[in-house]
Amino acid sequence: MNESVHLSKQFDEDLAGLRTHVLEMGGLVESQIRSAVDAYATGETGVVKDVVENDHRVNEFEKLIDDHTIHIVAKRQPTASDLRLVMGVTKIVTDLERIGDEAKKIAKGARRVHEHGQLTLPRATEVRHVASEAVSMLRRALDAFARLDVPLANEVIHADAKVDAEFKALVRQLITYMMEDPRTITTAIDIVWICRSVERIGDHAKNIAEHVINIAEGRDVRHTKDKEA
Repeated sequence: MNESVHLSKQFDEDLAGLRTHVLEMGGLVESQIRSAVDAYATGETGVVKDVVENDHRVNEFEKLIDDHTIHIVAKRQPTASDLRLVMGVTKIVTDLERIGDEAKKIAKGARRVHEHGQLTLPRATEVRHVASEAVSMLRRALDAFARLDVPLANEVIHADAKVDAEFKALVRQLITYMMEDPRTITTAIDIVWICRSVERIGDHAKNIAEHVINIAEGRDVRHTKDKEA
């Protein structure tokens, strides 16, 4: 019986460690996004370099967590809710790694924009605003994962529509700039790709929230119109 209790405690510690690694990876990715968007707003090339070089840390977290999940499956043979947690983590980590890739794209795009010297279209504050919405989605999705908070996860899912709408508005604005002044085309296209990366970050945050619901309740709400149905 003592051995059984010990094994159970060790299993709990394994799962707790898995959660901790995911949240640490999420914190790093969030920092990467903020730095990349700041680079767009300020033109600090040093920040761009840091974001690009730090991407390997995100990838290292992905490998670490993958190894951890393999260890848990092989040694603990989790079932039911524990298995959903472990498998859900593998999906969440994939989304986090892709968010890190998008942050790197934003940083590189910011460098190109400032090299062209045309940051007046659109104003940096507009891009930062939609980026802050996407970052908020990511932070709340991670909070929902930490507490397995289904209502909060649903809030994140529904918030994605606002990010999508702001992205489309910015693209329409940039198309207008390009039509009115062809000299802006190169820079405008770079900004479109930056905005597209921000929109994709929102999509990945929504994915994370959907995984949280599946972990907590065993419901697959992907591709459904009403996430609370």
